[in-house]
Amino acid sequence: MTIAAVLLGALTTHLTTFLMERQRKKHELVTRWDSKKLDAYEGYVDNVRTCIFLAVHLYECKEGLRERDKSDQEILADMSEAGRMRGRAFERIMLLGGDDVVEAAHELNAVALQVDWQASGKIEGTLEDWRERNRAAFRAVNNFHESARVDLGVDGRVSGERHPERDLLLPPARRGGGSGNA
Repeated sequence: MTIAAVLLGALTTHLTTFLMERQRKKHELVTRWDSKKLDAYEGYVDNVRTCIFLAVHLYECKEGLRERDKSDQEILADMSEAGRMRGRAFERIMLLGGDDVVEAAHELNAVALQVDWQASGKIEGTLEDWRERNRAAFRAVNNFHESARVDLGVDGRVSGERHPERDLLLPPARRGGGSGNA
């Protein structure tokens, strides 16, 4: 009877230790992947925003809204490199992201490309079209943030009642009655 009790105690201790170790390793794996996802999500948004800011730079130079500091060819080369980096960052989303995050990234790519295309002249548009494309891009960025937060288990939201949608920050109209601000 004593031997059976010792064996039962040893078996119980072994089983408990095994289960605790298994749970610890599972937690470490989840934490490791969450860290990789966070890096991927942050890098992707950073690359998308870089592309948008370069497109804005090109558009404003072409429209005479900004003092030219580079040629169109130089800005287009910067945009091309940024687009390549955005594509690489998107591939990380495809590898690590949850379904909703991947779909949000697809949507964000689609609207961000519209900004690139109008800036580079691949599609036509008015100043108001330009502004609406930029608004759509930043709504898509917020939607991506929302999906990423849910995927990572982060509480709270970046939109809704407590965080109303914000519009583009635009400079005041130019002197002389011009309203050509981007």
